[in-house]
Parts: sequence; structure tokens; C-alpha cells
Amino acid sequence: MSEFSEAAAQAPETAAHAVRPPRGRIRWVICGLLFTAVVLSYIDRLVLGVLKPQLEGLYGWTNSGYADITGYFQVFYGVGFLLFGWLIDRVGPRWGYLLAMGSWTVGHFAQTLVTSTAGFVVARIPLAFGEAGTYPSALAAASQWFPKKERALAIGIFNAGANVGAVVTPLLVGFIVADLILDWRWAFIVTGLFNIVWLFAWWRLYHPPGRHPRVTTEERAWIEAEPADDSGRAGFLSVLRHREAWAYMAGRFLIDPVWWTFLFWLPDFFHTRYGYDLKSFGPPLVAIYILADLGAVAGGWYSSRQLKRGASAGSARKRAMFVCALFALPVMFAAQASSIWIAVALIGLACAAHQGFSTNLFALPGDQFPRYAQGTLIGLGGFAGAVGGFLASKTLGALLDKVGSYGPFFVACGVAYLVALLVFHLLNPRYRNVKIAQ
Repeated sequence: MSEFSEAAAQAPETAAHAVRPPRGRIRWVICGLLFTAVVLSYIDRLVLGVLKPQLEGLYGWTNSGYADITGYFQVFYGVGFLLFGWLIDRVGPRWGYLLAMGSWTVGHFAQTLVTSTAGFVVARIPLAFGEAGTYPSALAAASQWFPKKERALAIGIFNAGANVGAVVTPLLVGFIVADLILDWRWAFIVTGLFNIVWLFAWWRLYHPPGRHPRVTTEERAWIEAEPADDSGRAGFLSVLRHREAWAYMAGRFLIDPVWWTFLFWLPDFFHTRYGYDLKSFGPPLVAIYILADLGAVAGGWYSSRQLKRGASAGSARKRAMFVCALFALPVMFAAQASSIWIAVALIGLACAAHQGFSTNLFALPGDQFPRYAQGTLIGLGGFAGAVGGFLASKTLGALLDKVGSYGPFFVACGVAYLVALLVFHLLNPRYRNVKIAQ
């Protein structure tokens, strides 16, 4: 129940500085695998959103029906986050990622068997459960392979995979369905095959640093320079006793709905507001997620740079989050933009801000909690974010069917990050290390 002092919280960073940067680069190979997995996870979850205008015309979907698909996906995603958060602490990231991608690949292929919104809700259950394991597994792997001074940068790099996936999806789906004139089901089949290749690569290449056959002595020393308590178990209740856990969960609850709604609804926004379709809304989406990609890396780089200059972890993370929150404010005016490219600039800036903000928020479990409790906390945070996403999706679907305007949604997006940072700071003012009672 007690916490370490601020001086103890900074001891790992001091120890890490005592070791010279190593010659080995296996940890960056692992980071590349994590990046690719995040790319694939976002491709698989976004194929349906890109196809939404076409499927809506073919099968008579309503906005409320589509909101059921996205909303219940997030419910099962949230439950899966709790499951995988608990599971990763026990089986580790290697087996966790194999189970996660195996499950979501089954769900991804299952979508070819249905046409109704109710059918997609059911087919996407294993997709939601499996994709929930993406970030718990990736963050656990980053905690194993990267010292604190590099961790936010590594998280920023693989977190950028979300934006690469979002960039690739409309182009790839447009090519498969519109250019090759194939049935929409082929979009799910082709993208699902990529997962099988990744599963084989992960099985062959991922091992913990202490047992990896290719890691150098210098690189292992660099990774293991920080003292870490890897023994013990942490249940949900023991983690929830700490304000720091609630700070992480509150942040996820407030900002995750923004990102989820952008992912699932932006193609519809461009279709209804500016008349863009499957052949034409690819470039706007690409532009938005390229900006988001830059934001993910920049957010991690900025806080890592502050750490190297001697700032405390809490100060570095919160400074980066505040800057990102300011950049999100202009998106409040996106619904009134006179041209699609003005809307793209405003939304792209907000997506960059989101990714930079979330990169630093995602660093909290590794910064403040012992490794054996991090997966549990990540699971709780993912569940909180999914609950917020479900509420946002259902609200937006009903709003569009009744009012037909995205305006209130964009206003909420603009202020969400400042509110999230305020709540985060009030719950976690000193950003000290947490000791979990055994």
C-alpha cells in the first residue's frame, strides 16, 4: 500500500545512465515486430469502417445499427483487455501475442460469413477479444526489452503502427474492392493472410532478453541495468487500491473514445459531409494518419529528451501531454470546415495530439508499477477506455440519426485532452513509484 520516495523513483534512471549504449540492436528488431503487429491489428479492425458506405447501400444499414457494431466491439474489447491484462502477467508477451492474434484472425475471417449489423456484432467478438491483447502484450514486451529512458520512444514507435495501419487500410481496401472489382469479402481474406505470416515470425524471433540467442552481452546489460522486481502477483483489487491506477484509467476513459470514433466514423463523415466514397476518401484518411504517426513518435521523443536532460519522469510525461492537449483544441471547428482539406488539417492535428498524449499515458504502468502488476493495470485501463468508447459510439449513432451533425462530437474531442490531463494530475500529482502489497 505504500509508495517509494521520489528519490527512489529516479534510481532506475541513474542506473541506466551508468551503462554505455550497447552495440546490439535486437531490442529494435523486437520493436519492429511490435510495430508490425499494431499495423495489422488496425488494418483488421478498420476494414469494416472503410467498407461501411458500400455495405450500408447494399444491406440497408442505419447509423444506429453501425453504432451497435462499433459499440459492442468496444465492449468485448474492454472485457478482453481485462482478460489479457491478467493473462500477460502470467504467461508473458510471447504466448500472449500468439493467443491474441490467433483469436482476432479467426474473427477477422468470420466477417466474410455475415451481412447484417447483428451478424457483424457476433462475428467480431473473437476479433475484439484478440485485438484487446495487442497493447498489453506490446507494453509488456517493451517493459522487458527497453530501459525507462528508451521506453517511451519505443512505445511511440510501435504506437505509430496504429496510424500506419489506418493509412494503409483505405488504400488497400480501395485497391482490392474498387480497382480489382472484387467482392467486399476479399478485403477481409487478403488482410487476414498477413496475420499468419506475422505469427510465424513472432514464434521464431521473440524470446525474453535473458534467453534470446542473438542478444549481445552489452545489450543485455543495458536492458537489465534498471533494478526490477519481477516476482509476485497483483490482482485487480490490489492494483485498484492506488490512485495512480485510477489516474491511468481515467485518462484512458476520457481520450480513448476520441480515437475509437475517429477510426470507425471518419469514412462516414467524409462521405456524408463532402460526398467522398471508397475511391476518393483514401487520400484524406492517409493525410490524417500520417500526421498522427508523426505525433506518436514526437510525443515519445519529447518526453524521452526531457528525461535525458534530467527531468523527472512525471514532469517529462505531463509536459508532453500538456503540449499535445493544446494541439487538439482546433478540432472543435472541424464539422464547420468549408472544404475537406481544412477538415483534414484540423482532424489530423488532433490525431497527432492524441497519439503523442497516449504514448506518454501508456508509459505510466512501466514507469510507476512493478512489472508483475503492469499487465493487470493495462487491462483495467483498456477496459475503462472501451467503456468510454462504447458510450461515445452509441451516443454518436443516435445523434446522427436524429440530428445529422458531427458538430457536438468534435467539440467534445477538442476539450477531452485538457480535461484528461487535469484529472490525471489531480489523481497522480507526484508520479511516484508504487509498491503493491503482497
